[in-house]
Amino acid sequence: MAASQQDRSAKTAAKRKAAGEKELRLRVRPGTNQALAELMDWAGIEEQGEAMTLMIHHLHALGPSGAMRFLEVPRHEIVLSRNVALAFDRKSLLMIQQDPGDEVISPFCR
Repeated sequence: MAASQQDRSAKTAAKRKAAGEKELRLRVRPGTNQALAELMDWAGIEEQGEAMTLMIHHLHALGPSGAMRFLEVPRHEIVLSRNVALAFDRKSLLMIQQDPGDEVISPFCR
């Protein structure tokens, strides 16, 4: 006689508990989902869990110094063009003339 769905689920849960498995959940935006889909396609992987597991293990194998470059959050640098800096400076001077007592703060430009 075949086991019921409930019996199979209980058996699977017991195996997972014995193996020390832990469920990880991850919510992602469309860009991240697309990147994962492309990575899976490149590697011929069909299961997201398998792809994530492989990436974690390969990243870990790089060691602390090798993995850090992939784990750093990219920071955006704001660079003002010369035109924007001059426009800001002019507007600041006009505002100071209208309301004296304010300090002039020149922006950094490149």
